[in-house]
Amino acid sequence: MSTPLAANPTDPTLIYDGECGICQQSVALLRRWDREHVLHYIPFQDAAGVARHGRGIALPALAAAMHLVLPDGRVYAGADAIPELLRLLPGKRWLAPLFAIPGVLPVARRIYAQIAARRHCLVRGIPGR
Repeated sequence: MSTPLAANPTDPTLIYDGECGICQQSVALLRRWDREHVLHYIPFQDAAGVARHGRGIALPALAAAMHLVLPDGRVYAGADAIPELLRLLPGKRWLAPLFAIPGVLPVARRIYAQIAARRHCLVRGIPGR
């Protein structure tokens, strides 16, 4: 799926694996939640988009996990991006503090790492694949 470039390289941008079914489904869910179009979505396979918005993040890092690039220069990868994504989405902000509960983020990191390592094998479980 073609993703338009963000109008401004300092807009919040999620860089994800555009060839991963789980990643595509996750981005589709985020797009539904993002009714105010706060985020821009760029597959890491879009070299021009990554050059414009990726802040020099290395391709192997982009291939390993999603990256949220914020206007102030902060970058969050993998499970660490989830609470930040939630903070940006009206109607979902209330979920972000759950990641501050002791133990939640470390468990989320482990789960994310397990899924990310197997994401291309798990594609068959995604509807429409």
